[in-house]
Amino acid sequence: MTKTQIDQPALVLHAAETSSHKYPYEALFRSLHKLLMDAAGSEYIFCEDFFGEPSMFYDIFTGAFAVIDEHISSVLSNCFDAIGLMLLICIINQQQVNILLWPRFKMVLDMHLESLRNANVNLLWEDDVHPHYVMRRYVEFTASLVHLNVECGDAQLELYIERLKVAADDLLLKLAEQFWNPRMQSIFLINNYDMTIAVLKEAGPGCGKIQMHFEELLKSKVTIFVEELLLEHFSDLIKFVKTRACEDATSSSTKISVTETEPLVKDFKSRWGAAIELMHKDVITSFSSFVCGMEILRMALTQLLLYYTRFADCIKIISGGSGLNKDLVSIQLIIHEIRKYSRTF
Repeated sequence: MTKTQIDQPALVLHAAETSSHKYPYEALFRSLHKLLMDAAGSEYIFCEDFFGEPSMFYDIFTGAFAVIDEHISSVLSNCFDAIGLMLLICIINQQQVNILLWPRFKMVLDMHLESLRNANVNLLWEDDVHPHYVMRRYVEFTASLVHLNVECGDAQLELYIERLKVAADDLLLKLAEQFWNPRMQSIFLINNYDMTIAVLKEAGPGCGKIQMHFEELLKSKVTIFVEELLLEHFSDLIKFVKTRACEDATSSSTKISVTETEPLVKDFKSRWGAAIELMHKDVITSFSSFVCGMEILRMALTQLLLYYTRFADCIKIISGGSGLNKDLVSIQLIIHEIRKYSRTF
């Protein structure tokens, strides 16, 4: 709710009844306090000018204040809507009306925080790697609080938002641990991190700090997943590159032979295209966001190209390696394949 919206004229009762339009409580609250402030300001000036006694103003408005206080107290006692309470706080901050909304608001925030910390993982867990509904509720709730806090600028609320983030992180990791397969855990976390980032981006620049936190988590988890995905299809090749390609291929003690590398060359040639297609189908079915899935595939293919380039360079310098050139897949052919999938982004 912007300053312009808060400063709009109060609702006119007969016009509102005629239109049959239903208003949320926050709109009625804003209108009530707009009318109260306008009336109180006018009557205070009148009491001072006409009676010469500004103190009479309090005698006149004591009843009105009591009725409004009673009404607000009755509403707050049954209100658990943190976003609604935050909207009311934004209204009174703008109108400089001093009522005790913060205690109730903080109590409701504490309840949200405790619900995340004490959540029953067994009841919440579903055998589904798509974004969890609790995480979506968390990020939409957080984005709303951050957006509203831009107007209010309350440091205590920023601390609550940070605590909510930590609690959501912990809960998400506990849910991920319910999957028996580490690979499924990674997919689940990536899907949730990606969804969280997308919502925060839509919320605006105010969520930048929280967005950076989840972007770092996503980057870390994607890096791990890419390596796992490649190991699933090219484990022998990658193991060789990591353990042998970094050694001196001509050294007598660690000499790499054609016998050792020929099976790897022929294996890669026979199935690299099919393996890439399997990787493509895998990411398409695993990730909720097409863009995220294709970016992961691009990263995996790029890493595969780096591994294979190192492998091919190693073949070129070993004794008798020239005999394997006919079976080596062209680097340009692999790059062409990567570009083919890139066109589907």
